[in-house]
Amino acid sequence: MRFLVVDDNEDIRDVFCRLVERAGHQAATSVDGMDAVETLQREAFDVMLLDLTMPRMSGVDVVRWLREHPEVAPDVRIVVISAWAGEHRAVLQELGIETVMQKPLRIQQLTDLIAETLHALES
Repeated sequence: MRFLVVDDNEDIRDVFCRLVERAGHQAATSVDGMDAVETLQREAFDVMLLDLTMPRMSGVDVVRWLREHPEVAPDVRIVVISAWAGEHRAVLQELGIETVMQKPLRIQQLTDLIAETLHALES
């Protein structure tokens, strides 16, 4: 599985990537929403771990952009991981985001998420 980790915090990107790779999957990173959109236009991913509060383009705006351009990443599963996820839950639900996780995230939560995602994609 290929993961795109989108977060403006380098430490968080590094931790998420290490956990994804330790689980036997590939991980790429984007430093903000604009970078994520550019990366998604060049490469295919199975899962995007997406922060909401970022410079240049927020996570909500990334999801809106993807909904307006479904041909770019039609099969990517978007998982929002944000300290502000609760405040945006209604908007995220309207945009079809089913998995929202609150920061700070425990390592076991991310490990479980990777396993659940793999199972869901194989089904």
